[in-house]
Amino acid sequence: MSSSQTKSRPKGGLFIVSAPSGAGKTSLCNRLVDFFPHLRHSVSFTTRAQRAGEEDGVDYFFITPESFKEMVEQGAFAEWAEVHGNRYGTAIETLEHWREQGCDVLLDIDIQGAAQLRKAYGEGVFIFILPPDLKELRKRLENRQTDDAEVIERRMKNARDEIRESVNYDYVVVNDDFDIALDALKSIVIAEGCRTARVLPGLTEVFDLDI
Repeated sequence: MSSSQTKSRPKGGLFIVSAPSGAGKTSLCNRLVDFFPHLRHSVSFTTRAQRAGEEDGVDYFFITPESFKEMVEQGAFAEWAEVHGNRYGTAIETLEHWREQGCDVLLDIDIQGAAQLRKAYGEGVFIFILPPDLKELRKRLENRQTDDAEVIERRMKNARDEIRESVNYDYVVVNDDFDIALDALKSIVIAEGCRTARVLPGLTEVFDLDI
């Protein structure tokens, strides 16, 4: 991309990705942002405990329930929701910081948060990640070895309700083979970046267009 195109790039867009726990959403999103230099992964705030190998400020901003409540009361979140007994939220400041610089923002959030963003922003590309089937989903949850049997059962129960919401998304990607699913996500980002509304506003001066 030329320097003139970079300077005239319109405000960045939103890519919202949801999935039932264990479908591979986080791994796919992490690989996706590594591929696109203009795509930024929004880091959510959460009240859940930090897992082994996770880094504060990279995987999540880990905060206390009291701090989270204060942020809610201050209207700091573009969306927030309680999932599996823990709260997760996306700060407005995070979204606007990257979007004003012309960067697209990738949000790895649950169906409640996605619904709030759809209502608040009235825009965005909504993508739902599915496992190949529920049997494989259970296998992946068990192989993570991060949850006890009771938590896994709760996640499986919630998964059925979450999957029903996939009809409200623009795209559905089945994560049976990781590399194929990642290629599908890349294709969506590339295609959305070529939409007329995204491309032409940045080229009006280059082609002397009056639009």
